Amino acid sequence: MDSRFNKIFTDPENSIFKVVFFPDRIYHAQYLNATRSLRYRYNVQEVRTKADTTIMKGEVYMDGLFYSNFMRIEYRAGRLVETARENNRFLRDQLLAFVRLLPNDAGLNAEAMVKLHYCQWVDAYQAEIWQTLEPPENNHHDFQVLDLMGRNKDITRIQAFTPALDDIKGLRRIEIAFRENDKDLPFGFTIDNPAWDNNYLRSHQQPNESTPSSDANTVSDLSYLIDFQRGWFLQADDVAPVRYRNALMEENNPDRADDNIVEMRWILQRELGGSLVFFHEVTIPPGKTEGTHRHIGSEELYYIVSGEGTAYMGEDDDPAIANLPTVQRAIYGLDMHNCKEIKVKPGSVIFTKSGGIHGIRNQGNKPLKFVAFLYQSS
Repeated sequence: MDSRFNKIFTDPENSIFKVVFFPDRIYHAQYLNATRSLRYRYNVQEVRTKADTTIMKGEVYMDGLFYSNFMRIEYRAGRLVETARENNRFLRDQLLAFVRLLPNDAGLNAEAMVKLHYCQWVDAYQAEIWQTLEPPENNHHDFQVLDLMGRNKDITRIQAFTPALDDIKGLRRIEIAFRENDKDLPFGFTIDNPAWDNNYLRSHQQPNESTPSSDANTVSDLSYLIDFQRGWFLQADDVAPVRYRNALMEENNPDRADDNIVEMRWILQRELGGSLVFFHEVTIPPGKTEGTHRHIGSEELYYIVSGEGTAYMGEDDDPAIANLPTVQRAIYGLDMHNCKEIKVKPGSVIFTKSGGIHGIRNQGNKPLKFVAFLYQSS
């Protein structure tokens, strides 16, 4: 890590900003595969995380000279452990990753299956894909690293990826999903129905049609997206909305109506890192409603931007609103439930954790607009 950042961690007046400059271990170039030999050093240029996945890219130096570009995959397998266990299996020392490289030059797009190996140093499955494994002319690899190199090994080369790795800065996006190994080690039995972690069957919303609740607006991804772009400047009004009829409502919900249509501008979705799923802007016209629903394994925050209305929270979710009116609401996917009725206006915040209930209705004469972000909490 740049020594100039040391001041952040030594001056008391700067301590509040430590969260901005988190000293990630990768900047110290420890625990990467070739660092078992002092002849190799890494220049990690970019790091991105998404749920259990960390991907870094950069350069490898050998004997002080540039040797190869590289990409490293680390996966902690929390989700895949669950899906494998549903099939009465445990994960072993190897997994497979489906990797699709999406560089700036679409002509260099490539995909392949990559073998990942468990590493106790980082407590994750990992592999490094190098641009080349051939030693420099009149030189040789260190014996401490050589046994890690080769097809399906910890340090590997994938021919289809080489053109994209040649321009490491141009490698901007990567799609990735994970599955069990093809064999149940150490027994060697073939796994015919391997479990997958494809980001919870993830899809994203896209305004392909103006028809409310059109299937054409839901695009299946079945993967995690790792995006190396460093920043975005966006104008929400430039993002076309997706329209939904009776969002989060079942057939027996008394609020349902053919004209109960809300709009959502999906500002950021797959671009987000960590456990974030989306950041969007919702507009509820006068007299319309977004259905009341319960979050399980996810958390969401609403921030009211304009307009006024009535929101609903689970009866016991926030003790501070115990004195507000209690009403019965139809909960999406569940039965009727006691909820607290809350008046909301610009600046109102509704934060719902896993197990909590929320919904919102516009009872005013102007559009009710709020922004929301959702992330997986488990």
